[in-house]
Amino acid sequence: MADLHVLSAVEQAKKIHAGEITSVELTQLSLDTIDKTEDDINAYISVTADLALEKAKEVDKRIQSGDIRSSLAGVPIGIKDNLCLKNTKTTCASKMLENFEAPYTATAVKHILDADLIPVGKCNLDEFAMGSSTEHSAFGATKNPKNIGYVPGGSSGGSAATVAARQVALSLGSDTGGSIRQPAAYCGVVGLKPTYGRISRYGLVAFASSLDQIGPFSHTVEDTAHLLTILSGHDTHDATSLQCDVPDFSQALVNDVKGLRIAVPEELFGDTIDDAVLDSVKQALDLYVSLGATYDVVSMESIKAALASYYIIAPAEASANLARFDGVRYTHRTEEADTLKEMIIKSRSEGFGDEVQRRILMGTFVLSSGYYDAYYGKALKARQVIKQDFDRVFNDYDVILSPTTPSPAFKFGAHTNNPLQMYLNDIATIPANMAGLPAMSIPCGFSEGLPIGMQFVGKVLDEAMLLRMGYTYQQHTSFHLQEGNS
Repeated sequence: MADLHVLSAVEQAKKIHAGEITSVELTQLSLDTIDKTEDDINAYISVTADLALEKAKEVDKRIQSGDIRSSLAGVPIGIKDNLCLKNTKTTCASKMLENFEAPYTATAVKHILDADLIPVGKCNLDEFAMGSSTEHSAFGATKNPKNIGYVPGGSSGGSAATVAARQVALSLGSDTGGSIRQPAAYCGVVGLKPTYGRISRYGLVAFASSLDQIGPFSHTVEDTAHLLTILSGHDTHDATSLQCDVPDFSQALVNDVKGLRIAVPEELFGDTIDDAVLDSVKQALDLYVSLGATYDVVSMESIKAALASYYIIAPAEASANLARFDGVRYTHRTEEADTLKEMIIKSRSEGFGDEVQRRILMGTFVLSSGYYDAYYGKALKARQVIKQDFDRVFNDYDVILSPTTPSPAFKFGAHTNNPLQMYLNDIATIPANMAGLPAMSIPCGFSEGLPIGMQFVGKVLDEAMLLRMGYTYQQHTSFHLQEGNS
């Protein structure tokens, strides 16, 4: 029983469905593990123990009667705390929403409930998903389970850390500019951002609506494939949700890359990338070549403009989306104000942290009269060029491969006083969001006990290619099974 937490989600589910264990037993083990490790990790803002055990009892009854609703039925899962779950707190790690209880359930969360997965709690994050380290949370920073002196990445740091700490085998995060893939790389787990519109955003508290996507964390690409199938699908509540068939992504788990053509952007293999990261990714490329794939170094000049244009578009959308949090309705309200204007100003000043305020100010500036065309308009044009650059490369190649991050995880406080240096951590992940493409990070090595991540970017709706690449790699390596430093 004690070793169950190190099994993959698929392996856990098979034991439940075979009657070897119950969902209640596995859920209780997950809750016990959280209880033992949370003081060190701080992966959760709230733990929904009663809800989880009640759900697990219902699932056990269904399974015993032969009603198995999904390949992952009965398995515990963590949920990033910017995804709504009815009658539970959804704080976005902000004082602004500290006491807000969601009146409805996000579509992605509804999918996992319908598939009989067990939500054990709401995971910590950078406030309103704005950050790259999960240091910007009103409820304290999350620690990296591989070495608690280092950040887990962000903004989905809690979701990555809970999987890395073996508290759960699965979790949900959101990715606006790399917020699933970057913490996945830092924590040594698998993180996937799907094609924009593949998974409904309904019930995800918006940061930048044209960039945000929900996606899974796990230890294995196999688990990711099964969870992605459950999460995907058209949703009439989301105008950006794609009307397309949902494949069984487990069919993409093929241990074969023969004949695949890999593009390697030279812009992501330069002096800004740590030597240990470069060595690990190059070794992975050599492995793919030995298995029958080919690769070429290509130039993608638009990548140089991705970071700058992202930090115009994302804050601009954030400034509009966060305007609703004004202290008037369901948010934090100051106790010291004589006028409505003063109440709104003080409520927002008290409720929002420094990083959120910084991005609201940036976004409001670039949208303001006299600056819209000079900044926001140009950023939108740059976004089109980025999309065209990806299209050009995908005319000749099946997948794009790069490091996920320029370096392994950094120590707490290393970039706190230098926002620009912090933003550079997303240099490899942002382009996929700007183009709306699917991208996945998997562990491919270690540097001084800290994980290193490798990223795949695929064509629109071609998550299957990413899963195939990742699955094949994991069949020939063991980095996803190694714990690193504890």
